[in-house]
Amino acid sequence: MAKEISGGGAILKPLGDKMRGRAAQVGALLAGVVEPTLAARGLGQMSLIADWPAIVGADIARYAQPAQIQWPPRGGKQNPAEAAPATLVLRIDPAFALEAQHAAQIVIARVNAHLGWRCIGRIAFRQAPLAETRRPRRAAPAPSEASQARAATLAAPIADEELRAALTRLGARAIDSEKRRVRREEP
Repeated sequence: MAKEISGGGAILKPLGDKMRGRAAQVGALLAGVVEPTLAARGLGQMSLIADWPAIVGADIARYAQPAQIQWPPRGGKQNPAEAAPATLVLRIDPAFALEAQHAAQIVIARVNAHLGWRCIGRIAFRQAPLAETRRPRRAAPAPSEASQARAATLAAPIADEELRAALTRLGARAIDSEKRRVRREEP
């Protein structure tokens, strides 16, 4: 079978008979494309990027993101335990640069624990805007019973039961949100 090379330089394998018609995890499909790009930046494991908030904690992940690992030059055959440690380059939100310096040893310890060996010895900071991270959406508060009753009376003439129930839920939330908006505007 011939190998195809994607635009990113990753070798794409043709689908075998085992994979045809089956769903596959996106991470498994993208690994061949993403890993060479990360390796070029010294980030040998995709999990360091993907699991960053779990590795260092949500508080640190809010203002720091890994950008690169700079590995020192290595001589011939050398024992990995004796090799000089690497430098983790973090992109830092400028407002939190001082806090990041104070948390540097914590980040080093957590990254080394995640990677399974003491490969990171120091951190270098690059102040730059961070890539946007998605925040989980808040669940909307349940509508009050008064709003539900008012919406039910307004939707009563509708013959279709499913449509009436859906419009009652929508109407109750709209009535409650209008009440909250009016309360915020009052002095």
